Amino acid sequence: MIRMVIDFFLFHLIKLKMIESQGSGDDEATETAPPPSPSVPPRPRQRNPLQKSSVCSRSYFMVVMVFFHVYIINVIALLLYVHYNNGPGEMVVPTRNAASGTNNHKLPESQVQQPGSEFLHHMYLPRIEGIRVGHVQKVSLLPNKVHEMRTLSLKPLLFEIPNFLSEEECRVVMQLAQLKGLMESQVMVPEGQEELTEQLNLSPEEIFNLLDLNQDGQLQLQEILTHSRVRDGIWLTPENLREIYTGLKADKDNNGLLSLEEFRQLSSDAFQRFLQQRGLKSSQMVRNSRHTWLYQGQGAHQVLQDLKKRVTGLTRLPPALVDLSEPLQVVRYEQGGHYHAHHDSGPVYPETACTHTRLAANTSTPFETSCRYITVLFYLNSVEGGGETAFPVADNRTYDEVSLIQNEVDLLDTRKNCDKSNLRVTPTKGTAVFWYNYLSDGRGWVGEQDEYSLHGGCVVTRGTKWVANNWINIDPDYQRQARFQQLVSQLENEDEGAESSPERHTDTHQDL
Repeated sequence: MIRMVIDFFLFHLIKLKMIESQGSGDDEATETAPPPSPSVPPRPRQRNPLQKSSVCSRSYFMVVMVFFHVYIINVIALLLYVHYNNGPGEMVVPTRNAASGTNNHKLPESQVQQPGSEFLHHMYLPRIEGIRVGHVQKVSLLPNKVHEMRTLSLKPLLFEIPNFLSEEECRVVMQLAQLKGLMESQVMVPEGQEELTEQLNLSPEEIFNLLDLNQDGQLQLQEILTHSRVRDGIWLTPENLREIYTGLKADKDNNGLLSLEEFRQLSSDAFQRFLQQRGLKSSQMVRNSRHTWLYQGQGAHQVLQDLKKRVTGLTRLPPALVDLSEPLQVVRYEQGGHYHAHHDSGPVYPETACTHTRLAANTSTPFETSCRYITVLFYLNSVEGGGETAFPVADNRTYDEVSLIQNEVDLLDTRKNCDKSNLRVTPTKGTAVFWYNYLSDGRGWVGEQDEYSLHGGCVVTRGTKWVANNWINIDPDYQRQARFQQLVSQLENEDEGAESSPERHTDTHQDL
């Protein structure tokens, strides 16, 4: 727009100069005309009107210049307004005064909470734009060093940053994880699922109706598989499910579908009991790995603290949100290790609470999920074979959960069908990838779950794979997040002087 105004100004300036030169030429012609000859009778002189270009052109020039300057000032004022109104908002964060030991809650004037009033929705979460696939942005995260951040997909919004960690940092993180000790990443869900069903107060008919995604009155293999994988942690294939149907004599008519009457005959943990009796292999689990948690707060190893600061700079989120999120998870996959496709965070319904803000929930809820707004994944080594991070439906035009399993091809199965994923990221030492698990609500806060963030770890065919995860926890319920931060501030006041313990943090988070 500014370029158009400048071109307009230059065009009229040139036009004015041409008019001036034409006018001066006419004046010279009039002044130098020879006098009439005495032998020829004088003819009446016709007066040619002269263009008074000097006065008109100056006035016109002044008008254009005034218009040009006013327009430029308006454009600059608009740009400044947009810049200062789109910056990260003040966070409702407890900050400790080092001298007095008291907490100062820094809030914008419009967001100061009056007694008995609710928090207003003025907190703003910066969100990085992907622009287009392949777009490269420069980010400064360390002194005297610039990183390149490349957009890998727009659905989900996914970025890759090479050399995010140094070789020394990768080595230290792996050694700290080994020093603490790694545990199995997944165990079987304990028995007694009937208690959960009683808590939910759901009848078999209601459960059947919830599992029947297409509402055709029958449960297809895909509908049963999706539910079993999420609840039991067992990775069943269509072949496994047919064997279970036969063993439990659940499918009376042997058509591969369960009617409501057939479903009533099964207990809530019938599949799990059947598989435990037969014996389970690690390859039949949703994930096959070992992991541990590393505290990154005050008193932690300097490498871990530096890494958290770098993540804060990368995501551009308020530091308090990162500080109150989960510790660093370090994971090791041996040869044959995998993690089938999943979402890091689930959708939040009225009956669902976020794990990290459950202390601030006013009512008890039967379901909890780890509300992970952002995932930052670090590759701590380069894998000899396999181990890619797969995004099966990245940048798909549509997302349909049922269509993920079709024609005996299961896109969620990272042991068999990783090569059919839309996007695969090769693990390279020091590289980081991060993505948003939620969309924006359009007002600067967390919106709906981004279903395209579905991802998994392909099976490691050779060697060992080491990765680490930083999850930024934010509750889509704005007021619950604000209450949680107030509660943390109160607990800090009560426990003032007590040192933070890594165990205190790991106990409040669950691994999806």
